Amino acid sequence: MQRVTISLDDDVAAALDDLVLRRGYANRSVAVKDLVREAASREATAGPGHTCLGVLSYVFDHERRDLQHRLTHTHHDQHVLNLSTLHLHLDRNRCLEVAVLKGRAGEIRDLADRVSTERGVRLGDLRLIADV
Repeated sequence: MQRVTISLDDDVAAALDDLVLRRGYANRSVAVKDLVREAASREATAGPGHTCLGVLSYVFDHERRDLQHRLTHTHHDQHVLNLSTLHLHLDRNRCLEVAVLKGRAGEIRDLADRVSTERGVRLGDLRLIADV
């Protein structure tokens, strides 16, 4: 293990302390290790050819004409990327889907963009995780 010393502005140190409290980290060092791991994972998935996992979540209006059908076809067109999907009914008109994906970062981003830009999809969020 290596010891690293860093200097932080007062506002950044306060934000770090707040993060330690909110997430329940044992101390600042553990929080910084987590932040560095997270940043390294994002960097590892930055290139379009890197293999990674993706978690695509989106809220959509299931009453929108043919939207569910279009979304299903979009996923079927890229079936090799799809590992699993969770579908939840939020209320009478809105659904949440969470798709767990695995493949090249560029292909996952393309699929996420196709889903998120469909008319009737209200919110879309993609998180990429380096495939370890």
